[in-house]
Amino acid sequence: MAVTVPTWNGDECIQCNQCAFVCPHATIRPFVLTEEEAAAAPDSIKLIDGKQKAAGMKYTMAVSPLDCMGCGVCVGQCPKGALSMVPTEGELPMQAAFDYCVEKVAEKPDLQGNTVKDSQFYKPLLEFSGSCAGCAETSYARLVTQLFGDRMYISNATGCSSIWGNPAATSPYTVNKDGHGPAWNNSLFEDNAEHGLGLLLGHEAVRGKVLTDTLELIASDAPQAAIDAAAAWINARNDSAASKEAAAAFVVELEKLEGNEYAASILENKNYLTKKSVWIFGGDGWAYDIGYGGLDHVLASGEDVNVFVFDTEVYSNTGGQASKASNIGQVAQFAAAGKEIKKKSLAEIAMAYGYVYVAQVAMGANQNQLVKALTEAEAYPGPSLIIGYSPCEMHAIKGGMVNCQAEMKRAVECGYWNLFRYNPAAEPGKKFTLDSKEPKGGYQEFLMNEARYNRLTREFPDRAKTLFAKNEAAAIERYQHLLKLKDLYADA
Repeated sequence: MAVTVPTWNGDECIQCNQCAFVCPHATIRPFVLTEEEAAAAPDSIKLIDGKQKAAGMKYTMAVSPLDCMGCGVCVGQCPKGALSMVPTEGELPMQAAFDYCVEKVAEKPDLQGNTVKDSQFYKPLLEFSGSCAGCAETSYARLVTQLFGDRMYISNATGCSSIWGNPAATSPYTVNKDGHGPAWNNSLFEDNAEHGLGLLLGHEAVRGKVLTDTLELIASDAPQAAIDAAAAWINARNDSAASKEAAAAFVVELEKLEGNEYAASILENKNYLTKKSVWIFGGDGWAYDIGYGGLDHVLASGEDVNVFVFDTEVYSNTGGQASKASNIGQVAQFAAAGKEIKKKSLAEIAMAYGYVYVAQVAMGANQNQLVKALTEAEAYPGPSLIIGYSPCEMHAIKGGMVNCQAEMKRAVECGYWNLFRYNPAAEPGKKFTLDSKEPKGGYQEFLMNEARYNRLTREFPDRAKTLFAKNEAAAIERYQHLLKLKDLYADA
């Protein structure tokens, strides 16, 4: 796919896994090998001694030269220069090492967890998609699948995320060693939120029957071991991690009960024993515009669904039309002379309900905040909305999408995009967290770094000056308003 791909220099690597964290296509991945696994590896593999929890084992950063899109985002993210781009043909022997690690190296549960580094030891359950090189959307989605993908339902709005999510004849969503992975479906542009809610309600209806059968089993003359396992599952059924363990133990006991009608009925629906993670994916054209009515309805329902909005601030998939997420002065179709009104504050509208978890994130600006937002949102027993800033080819960033993650960081540093989390489940005084620091300046320079803005200076220079000043003023006002919200919630 690519003319150049990354090569890894283990001597410079600090094993932070940030390169894998930002990779849009899951073509660079860390692995930790036991002595036996290392001995059986292909000669082309590069190994170094593992650090910290991986001490006593071998560590490698495996690259798939045949699947890499050559965007170079990983190289830009590496804090120590352990990666560099080289001609693809010289790296082709590394494909055998990548394939071996994926197929033969066992996952190490002790290394996996909800941190930036540890999240990358989970297998990506979104890989080798057809997205643009450097795409921010797939970097977000891949991470979500690593954290929750083995028990995940996805309702996907038509748009970029449905194109890279399900291109004709293939699917980039995959499964883990147990055969578990995201269950994906695509809905229309205008009703995706309702479709996702329907997935949840259908799932819960089946779980309701399983619960009824379980209660009947407990009341029957079943062995005490089965009754104890049933009771343990009932207590854990609404906890993501605990329900998985309780379900496995429950199934073992159920399989011993030959001839028990309730056990047979539960086993028919055993896939519903583990609490599922229901996600609704879509872009800003769906969430801010055409599908907003449904999204609002679903958020207001109070049901336990998670929404991730890939905010590119433009209709990316259909030619670059302006959306309600487009900002002042931005040039797009139907806004050829620059959009005049400011961006819709979808996050604040959702926060007004008081029972919706809301977060704004930007992977390239704060990776820890992103992981924290995802895990908090998924754990919250109600609706959640995460809006991820997603630089796009439509932005025409100087230097190209290799700078995607860096552009996110610049957007946050200058105050163009703000990071925050609103968690209704947090204790009083800690419900709202403003994760952005005070803007450093350089706002107009940020705008000029993208052709969606700087082209206006060539076509309508006077209008550009006016609109860009208005854009910056709106950003300053927005940040001041967030500071007031922070003070307000500190007292609540």
